[in-house]
Amino acid sequence: MINVLRKILFPIVPIYYIVTWLRNKMYDLGIKKSKSYDFPVIAVGNLSVGGTGKSPMVEYLIKLLKDKVRLATLSRGYKRETEGFQLVSLSSTVKEVGDEPLQFKTKFNDVIVGVDGDRRNGIANLRSIPSKPEVIVLDDAYQHRKVKAGFYILLTAYYDLYSNDIVLPTGNLREPRKGADRADVIVVTKCPKDISSVKMEEIAEKLDIKSEQSLFFATIDYGDQIIGVSETKSIDWLRDTPFTLVTGIANPTPLLEYYTSLGLTYNHIGFPDHHNFTNKELKELGGHEIIVTTEKDYVRLAADLSGKNLWYQPIEMKFLGDVDSFDNMVCRFIKK
Repeated sequence: MINVLRKILFPIVPIYYIVTWLRNKMYDLGIKKSKSYDFPVIAVGNLSVGGTGKSPMVEYLIKLLKDKVRLATLSRGYKRETEGFQLVSLSSTVKEVGDEPLQFKTKFNDVIVGVDGDRRNGIANLRSIPSKPEVIVLDDAYQHRKVKAGFYILLTAYYDLYSNDIVLPTGNLREPRKGADRADVIVVTKCPKDISSVKMEEIAEKLDIKSEQSLFFATIDYGDQIIGVSETKSIDWLRDTPFTLVTGIANPTPLLEYYTSLGLTYNHIGFPDHHNFTNKELKELGGHEIIVTTEKDYVRLAADLSGKNLWYQPIEMKFLGDVDSFDNMVCRFIKK
C-alpha cells in the first residue's frame, strides 16, 4: 500500500526537489545565514530517511575523541515529549530526551549529551554550562543548514546508495543528491565484511565524489554477546533457545540476516523506527519468555520489562581497510 501511494505521489517529486534545492542554494549564496563556530563542530547525517547507521557512527566518534577532549553530542531528541534544550542525565527518560541520546549517555556517562531541535540554541546552551565542551558532535544534522559545522560526515547504506535514489515522497532522499557535495567525508555503511576492492571501486564511481572528499567503507559488527540488566551472555546461549526478536528501527534486515546466519530460532516482531510502545504492546511483550532487542529499543523497554528476560544486541561500526586514515582525519580537524 505504501509503495502504491509513493508512486501516486510521484508528481510531487519535482516540487519537493525544487523547494529543497532552492533552500540549499539560498544558504550557499548567503541569502539564508549559517552560523559558524570558532571551535570544532562535527555533523553526522545522511541524505536519505533513516537506516544508514548514524548512531553507531556517533558512538564511534565518541570512543575516538572522549579521552582526548571534553566532548558533547547534540541530538534532536526525536519523538520526545519535551521541548527546547534538555541536558541528558542517567535519570532522564526516553519521553524526556528520546531514545538515542539516552543510549549515548547510558554508555558514555562521562560525555555531555544534549537535545534540542534548534541546533544553534542547543550549541549555545552546551557552551554555557560550567564544563563547556571543547568539541560538539551533531547527530543527524546534515540538513540543519542554520549551523555550519566545520566537518561533515555523510553516511549512505551499501544496499541503498543515495546515488540510486530520488527525493521524497516517491524516493527516500531528504534533498537532491547534489547535497552530497557538502560532505568532507562519505562513509558507505553496512557493507558486507568481505566486500571486494572491485565492488568498492564500482561504488566509488557511482557516488562520483569530488577530489577533495574522502570515501570510506564500514560494516556493522554485532559482536558475540547479548547484554541484560545485570549480566552478559554469549550469543551461543540463544542457539538452543527460541526467543522473540523485537525491533523498532528503520531497517532491521541486517540484524535478521545475522541471526539467521547463526542458525538461531526466533520470532520477529517489528515496529516503526523510534516506536513509542503502548501499554497494550508492553503487556503483550511481557508475555514472551525471552526477548532480544536492539540497544535503542532496550532503553525504551527496560523500565517496563526490567523484571523480564530482556536482552539487547550491541552493535558497533567498524571501518574496512585503512581505519587510521579516518581517525587521523577527524583528529587533525579537532586540533586545528
